[in-house]
Amino acid sequence: MQFTADAWPRLADGTITLTFRAWTRPQAKVGGHYRVGGLLLEATAVDLVAVATISADEARRAGEESVEALRRRLGDAETVWRVELRYLGQDDRITRRQDNSVSDDELVAIRARLARLDRGRPWTRSTLQLIDRYPGIVSTKLAQHAGMDRPAFKLNVRKLKEMGLTESLDVGYRLSPRGEVVLRSLG
Repeated sequence: MQFTADAWPRLADGTITLTFRAWTRPQAKVGGHYRVGGLLLEATAVDLVAVATISADEARRAGEESVEALRRRLGDAETVWRVELRYLGQDDRITRRQDNSVSDDELVAIRARLARLDRGRPWTRSTLQLIDRYPGIVSTKLAQHAGMDRPAFKLNVRKLKEMGLTESLDVGYRLSPRGEVVLRSLG
């Protein structure tokens, strides 16, 4: 789910607890967790509603000044998905990647997950090494070094990011403190 940056503080402080989306099918599910601007949100309800039934209170809870402003944003849609949101805290990947106190048990689990990702074609160690060697280098160049096309390379980096091992920069990536510990353990 995407929100403009000006909505992030209001999502975090509980001012925005609702969103309306003109999706053709639901893109959120009850209990689903969504990362937005360094935040972790949970969808607590997802319902298809008629735009005409949206109240002023709901528009306010969605961060809009009025029902009319919300309806303008939604365009010509007659029905939209109404998603109730709850702020859970900071993006869990940020919390994970900042934690460099990896226990032996955690390290075993991380290495086992990397081994599963490497089934078929080993790539995790070399990708971590590339990012360590070339922090802040555009992904196109890193993908060339890895002998991969850019979309496949970026997908792999996202898997490492999900584990808290890498961080995205304005350009390129770098290893997180946790990623540095893991790379050292791989020898």
